Amino acid sequence: MKELEQNHNGHGLRIGIVQSRFNPEICEGLLGACRAQLVKQGVEEDDITLATVPGALEIPLVLLHMADSEKYDALIALGAVIRGDTYHFEVVSNESARGVGDVQLSCGVPIANAILTTDTDEQAVVRMHVKGAEAAMVAIEMVNLLKGVA
Repeated sequence: MKELEQNHNGHGLRIGIVQSRFNPEICEGLLGACRAQLVKQGVEEDDITLATVPGALEIPLVLLHMADSEKYDALIALGAVIRGDTYHFEVVSNESARGVGDVQLSCGVPIANAILTTDTDEQAVVRMHVKGAEAAMVAIEMVNLLKGVA
């Protein structure tokens, strides 16, 4: 049996990031960890493009345009949806996740979804650095995996 190994070599990859500006402390933490991990894995700073949007619901549209541009090997979605006192949390969480998944499947460009959905600000702070770094690793691994199965 031939098994495709994990490959986290980011050399030569072009990565697009779409980041929400809502919950800015959390989103900046996600971005910092993601960017640091991308560079650590060999992605050049000049090969990382950041687009910011007002909130999580706007992320999929920009991902779609970036994917359609064929300028990026992988994309990363960064955001934070923190539960409040209304049903809005469920709507934003579900619809942003659905939109990210739809873009990925329709365009064939791997997208690492690091839109945090937490009950509290404290939970988001605890998760932001780990999830940001994980998103970078997922994006790189998926690009390399897809090259291996093509």
